[in-house]
Amino acid sequence: MNAPITARSLFNRLRYKHLLMLVTLGNCQNLHRAAESLNMSQPATTRMLQEIEQTFGCALFERQSRGVRPTVLGEELLRFARAALNGLERCAEDLADRQSGGYGYLCVGAIMGAVPDLVVQSIADMKANYPLLRLRIMGDTSDQLSVLLDQRRIDVAIARLPGVEDRQHFDFEPLGNEHLAVVVRSGHPLTHERSLSLAHLIDAWPWILQPHTSPARVALERAFERLGVGSPNDVIECSSVFAMLQLAQITDAILVLTDTVVRDHVHTGLLTALSLEIEEQLSPFGILLRKGEPLSRELEIFLTKIKARAI
Repeated sequence: MNAPITARSLFNRLRYKHLLMLVTLGNCQNLHRAAESLNMSQPATTRMLQEIEQTFGCALFERQSRGVRPTVLGEELLRFARAALNGLERCAEDLADRQSGGYGYLCVGAIMGAVPDLVVQSIADMKANYPLLRLRIMGDTSDQLSVLLDQRRIDVAIARLPGVEDRQHFDFEPLGNEHLAVVVRSGHPLTHERSLSLAHLIDAWPWILQPHTSPARVALERAFERLGVGSPNDVIECSSVFAMLQLAQITDAILVLTDTVVRDHVHTGLLTALSLEIEEQLSPFGILLRKGEPLSRELEIFLTKIKARAI
């Protein structure tokens, strides 16, 4: 029986170069390509992997005919290794920034619906008060933001809680919610219709929709189910909000997105909101943080500002 793994044994044997090798191999899933990326020989890379597996007393990668694949335990260690390396890189950047007279660094991930009213305004307030603070905003879907947060590539996510399993890793504080809007291009024939029904539009026009896993699409599909109708057949499915907004302006397709995302396009006359009410609610979005982790000074300031704006 293998001796139990202890923190002291890992301190004595595990190094950051081991974590780098694991992450590189996890990305390449091929020992030869990983060795080339690390500027090492393949035998040396193989020996390093064997040393790490001996340290943990288990196989971390399954050897296959064309490469390797992480085991279940290997995936867990890869999760830690990615977070540790990103944390080290961030620490080095913070130290260098403060040595040069900077105020620090904050990276915020946000879903599109939270960007216009909450995130951008809070970031602008911070930059006005702390000009030397380095700030970064990364927009993405909630599921992708949770991955970036887990890997320490962002400090906080303004997003929805993607799944029940994420409650093990993150703390979540609701900030608000969004509503779905149905819009078309300016001058679209539907803008002249006085009486519109969501059910009657399904097969009459093309649609621009987000992927099935997105909260907006899930809510829309619930609306179709409530009306007793099927989903549209003529659909452009798109994960890029920018592309969706562009497509809606140059085609006759019906676009369904959250009201905060389409609002500026409607106000400027590029798009027209149809008088259709979708009753189904999206799950609330809010502050997503790594569980049990102390907050930096910069993050505390940002959270104070965004909570004040959400009231």
